[in-house]
Amino acid sequence: MTKAEIVTRISEKLGIEKGDVQATVESFMDEVKTSLESGDNVYLRGFGSFIIKTRAEKTGRNISKNTTIKIPAHNIPAFKPAKVFVEGVKSNVQVK
Repeated sequence: MTKAEIVTRISEKLGIEKGDVQATVESFMDEVKTSLESGDNVYLRGFGSFIIKTRAEKTGRNISKNTTIKIPAHNIPAFKPAKVFVEGVKSNVQVK
């Protein structure tokens, strides 16, 4: 599902113009991004959490040059779904 499809579905369900829904969805995503960039996690009960995970420093290999490189510690954004969300997917989606 794309952002455009999400906007269309919300617009149809609530009877709100697509432009207003688009602005709301964009604003939501901007707020989540801004919050994570400032070091704050975002918690949405019943849905999940947008969190910052810290990756430890590690040693990697540059295969083309056959050398060892040092990958510094860094933070990455991650999503952790709520238990009710996970259970809903488990019970409603067929295993392929």
